[in-house]
Amino acid sequence: MNSIIELTDYYSSNNYAPLKLVITKGKGVKVWDTDGKQYIDCISGFSVANQGHCHPTIVKAMTEQASKLSIISRVLYSDNLGKWEEKICHLAKKDKVLPLNSGTEAVEAAIKIARKWGSEVKGITDGQVEIIAMNNNFHGRTLGSLSLSNHDAYKAGFHPLLQGTTTVDFGDIEQLTQAISPNTAAIILEPIQGEGGVNIPPKGYIQAVRQLCDKHQILLIADEIQVGLGRTGKWFAMEWEQVVPDIYILGKALGGGLYPVSAVLANNDVMRVLTPGTHGSTFGGNPLAIAISTAALDVLKDEQLVERSERLGSFLLKALLQLKHPSIKEIRGRGLFIGIELNTDAAPFVDQLIQHGILCKDTHRTIIRLSPPLVIDKEEINQIVAAFQDVFKN
Repeated sequence: MNSIIELTDYYSSNNYAPLKLVITKGKGVKVWDTDGKQYIDCISGFSVANQGHCHPTIVKAMTEQASKLSIISRVLYSDNLGKWEEKICHLAKKDKVLPLNSGTEAVEAAIKIARKWGSEVKGITDGQVEIIAMNNNFHGRTLGSLSLSNHDAYKAGFHPLLQGTTTVDFGDIEQLTQAISPNTAAIILEPIQGEGGVNIPPKGYIQAVRQLCDKHQILLIADEIQVGLGRTGKWFAMEWEQVVPDIYILGKALGGGLYPVSAVLANNDVMRVLTPGTHGSTFGGNPLAIAISTAALDVLKDEQLVERSERLGSFLLKALLQLKHPSIKEIRGRGLFIGIELNTDAAPFVDQLIQHGILCKDTHRTIIRLSPPLVIDKEEINQIVAAFQDVFKN
């Protein structure tokens, strides 16, 4: 294990500080390291493996498609893209979809769409379009998505970033109201903030944002990359407040844990601003990606993993709320997306949980984030709870 870590660290750019583990196999909820130790994976690639690691249905779809046709350019039609587009558009109740690769790439596309819509449809002078994002958001690390962040440490050294972006406190509707100007084209948010620490907005906040957008002719963009596709116990986390955004951004679990797939979805009145040449992606919507994503969506539906997430997530949250320890500040979550916020550094607790066979990670120094595959069962949840009880007891 150590030689693998040393080799990787020697040649890798220093943009990650990984846990000192080398994972060699995954199946369902569990992963194994090079020493053969088994872990319950409560990271899931940050909600990539909602369907579990190496789901046989998705693996089968991948291998069958790879042996037939893997890649063609979008200057040609493929025989599976249209059916996938129909499936995902019906799921999101949107007219159009733009298939892409990574979540951040989809965020970049959504920014472009919002800007072009702002100038062409709303009539904002080109170059003066504004987008409002939320403090403690995470939409990615490319220049456009990074421009939406309020984290100076993430942005240091990368200026100048995109102009026309501002951030407000997540959950503060008055602050958001004050930030809106005639040049505001879009408000982008995560319905539940992930990297920020599983931050759930006050009840009614998302509805109030929707009302502001309707009043001021502003696009509401929901970044559901991490919280969508069953993670919070709904197909889309926006459903917790029965709000439909103008634009959905999806990723992560859309590729079933096997392949990078993302998408931007919107209705005709928004998506029509894209015309040939205004946006493109070499790999976006390729036949292999689409075969995998189709199977990934089918597994979520056929195995009722969205409903399972809500049911077992409630069971896990209720059990964790019984934990009593002076270091615990708050435990919160929706579905199988849970944050345990401490009033001290979370890293030592994470280290102990890993020793107990629970693979998890801290975020923003004091928060332990849990997002196991949605195929988890009650016995595995009880193992997680028992590990937490033991770690916090000792």
